[in-house]
Amino acid sequence: MQVALVSVGDELLAGDTVNTNAAWLGERLAERGASVERVVVVPDRESDIARVVNELRADYEAVIVTGGVGPTHDDLTMDGVAAAVGVPVEEHDDAAAWIADNTDYERADLVEGTTRLPKGSRMLPNEKGVAPGCAIEGIYVLPGVPEEMKAMFESVAEEFAGQKRHVLVVETDEPESALVERFAELRERFDVTVGSYPGDHVRVKLQSTDEDELERAATWLRERVQSVQR
Repeated sequence: MQVALVSVGDELLAGDTVNTNAAWLGERLAERGASVERVVVVPDRESDIARVVNELRADYEAVIVTGGVGPTHDDLTMDGVAAAVGVPVEEHDDAAAWIADNTDYERADLVEGTTRLPKGSRMLPNEKGVAPGCAIEGIYVLPGVPEEMKAMFESVAEEFAGQKRHVLVVETDEPESALVERFAELRERFDVTVGSYPGDHVRVKLQSTDEDELERAATWLRERVQSVQR
């Protein structure tokens, strides 16, 4: 399953907030065998949200949008997603009822706009907050607050699946540039993907859907690189 992530928020673009949501979602989706193919950050602007979501939903099986959910002036994600699929936003009775039954809020207490969702969408309850998310036509809209986002994603996690990819990491003290030819031979010999990450030493991340093939590839590489001295 190929997935795109859209993170909404001026604060992300300005560097005021670190985009931990995308990193967490990428890790959880990978654990389920889904593949994150794109991560896009957009401002709190309805037209940008609509355009990006519309483009991505044409290319990927699912789009997860985080942030900009709620009733305040800059919470425009629901409007943008509704525009992307060509429906209006409207008061969602299931959302209002869930909040009344599961929180201390009554319908009359809610800030106007809290329970307005794209027409025809499925409401996703917010177990850790108030403003609900939604799912419509393969688009999942989750809050930007990490605690709320994580809880809401877990409620729909079963809807994201794929062939599990196993991972092994090989570490070496050799410079990344010196490993290019061995990486090329590794990919020729074994059905694995290879990623290298420099730092105090180089971490070589190997992935494959075949666990035995992965073990063979890791063994082959370990025998041909300089081990990390600890």
